Amino acid sequence: MNLYHWNNYEFIGLNNYVRAVGKAESGFLQALLTTLIWTILNMVIQVVLAYFIAIGLNRKDLKGKRIYKTLLMFPWAMPAYVSILLWRVGIFNTEFGLLNKIRVFLGMSKKNYLATNGAAFISCMILNLWMALPFMIMMMDGALQSIDRSYYESAELDGAGFFRKNIHITIPSIKGIVAPAVIMTTFTTFKQFDILYLLTMQKGSYSGATLQTILTFAHQNAFVSNNYGLSAAVSIVIFFLIMLFSVMTNRQIKEANYE
Repeated sequence: MNLYHWNNYEFIGLNNYVRAVGKAESGFLQALLTTLIWTILNMVIQVVLAYFIAIGLNRKDLKGKRIYKTLLMFPWAMPAYVSILLWRVGIFNTEFGLLNKIRVFLGMSKKNYLATNGAAFISCMILNLWMALPFMIMMMDGALQSIDRSYYESAELDGAGFFRKNIHITIPSIKGIVAPAVIMTTFTTFKQFDILYLLTMQKGSYSGATLQTILTFAHQNAFVSNNYGLSAAVSIVIFFLIMLFSVMTNRQIKEANYE
């Protein structure tokens, strides 16, 4: 159906689904691959960094813990739109951004961090970690505080070192508490839209990168190309992918609880 000629329509059945999933040139499969890489990399780095930062915040000899924890919440509590635009103008901007100011100071040439797909992907990932990491750190911190300290004392008497204590005590103890937060954050990362759109695809300020996730792909087809049929089909495919992932994760959680 043409948006401007409602009476001029044709029933095409499942052709939009075939075009989205079955044809590489549609761009959907590439966008799906980018989304999966985006989700996996962000979650692995986020969980690992949050774990070790939370361990550092729980050191007995660390002074000013409350101040550090309060400061950590600012990136997460700040509205996403404000954070993204601040990073685009204040960090990544070619003329006025902090990164290019540092490059010029070091005698290097200026660089557009959002002009190519590789650099833009890394830039978007760093910003996503900045915004999402505090939540994961707080979840890890709360889980670590729930562990009975006597376990560590007994392990130290048996000669266990840092890594053995973490593998055999810390990780098994916090797994059940942290798992829901990891799953929830994974869904949020998979559905991430605003960071990639506002940094690279915002109308009137395109950066030059052609990165596409499945959500930006659906948005572009609907509101830029006016291809609502393909966008609707892609949206339904995304819905079923999320439902499948939800069923799989719920089953794994039940099996873990049963064990």
